[in-house]
Amino acid sequence: MARLGAGGMGQVYLGRSPGARPVAVKVVRPDLARDGEFRRRFAREVEAARRVNGAFTAGVVDADPNGSPAWLATVYVPGVSLGEAVAEHGPWPARSTLVLGAGLAEALEAIHAADVIHRDFKPSNILLANDGPRVIDFGISVAGEASVLTHTGMVIGTPGFMSPEQLTGDHVGPASDVFSLGAILAYTATGIGPFGTGAPHALHYRAVHEQPDLASLPPELREVVSACLAKQPDSRPTVTSLLDRLAAAGGIAEEGRTSPATLLLTDPRWMPATVAELVQEHATRALPPAPSPQASSTAPTTPVQSLTGQPGPATIPDTGEPASGQQPATVATPTQHTPSSRPLITRRRTLLAAVGTAAAAFTGWRLLDDT
Repeated sequence: MARLGAGGMGQVYLGRSPGARPVAVKVVRPDLARDGEFRRRFAREVEAARRVNGAFTAGVVDADPNGSPAWLATVYVPGVSLGEAVAEHGPWPARSTLVLGAGLAEALEAIHAADVIHRDFKPSNILLANDGPRVIDFGISVAGEASVLTHTGMVIGTPGFMSPEQLTGDHVGPASDVFSLGAILAYTATGIGPFGTGAPHALHYRAVHEQPDLASLPPELREVVSACLAKQPDSRPTVTSLLDRLAAAGGIAEEGRTSPATLLLTDPRWMPATVAELVQEHATRALPPAPSPQASSTAPTTPVQSLTGQPGPATIPDTGEPASGQQPATVATPTQHTPSSRPLITRRRTLLAAVGTAAAAFTGWRLLDDT
């Protein structure tokens, strides 16, 4: 297997299903896999992930919570992230941002219908494809009925995109993802998050106590983004009403379409032309052939770069001011060390074969509470 990167809970590999379908495989860290309580939670979350079924989400292909090690495989999406697209080609025009927002709202509608909260909704967790965006990496989301974090005082998410209630440890529901969507739309249209740039603690403070800076937003976006960024969850629009507002503002309803999917799945012009070219370039790159079983029995130790040449997941640096929209998720717990041993993946359905450069999309990776 080719290693794409590592996170707090395990390693991510790119592999193939028995039918040669490219998939992203997340393998649980050995120390977590030895924890019976963690396995119970992981099994529950795999089942929750299977319930998510939407046009703009990357679905679960297979999983074995009881395997040695435990693992989860999801759909591979040959695209670039929204964060990369904005960083490379600049802010999007208003209509493209509105159409994107409608697709993302539809994705959230499907996620919330499965009683799941994303919790780390941000530009780097949105992949762009010719047929629309894909929301990926439910890395720290929780089932809707179990939204209290296990560890008191833990803060999980990405600075500049976390809701006030998430930062203060209050109840987190679907409205938290709506707040994150508002921040994503502001970033897409301006190239900077609504709470500016700076150290994580500064962004956290602004999100809780200060009003967002929306002065640079186009007028057609300002009202809907402002509504999403309301400090009180009850003051934010529901995903369903937000979907209607974004679709109408983006001109989708005027064109006689009842769903953003109709536009996004049939017309690649929903993206700026330069971004569409980048997405098309990635979509047409052929995957290298699968190696022999002997060559793929263990995972290489060198991370594989993404389609854009960017390295795999990183952690927040101790110093400096990362660009807004590009900061990885933060967890206010002691740093975990990635095991140096290379996992041998044995399971009921072997997902074989390392492949070369790729972008991984994976869903259903969540941190749960004790309930």
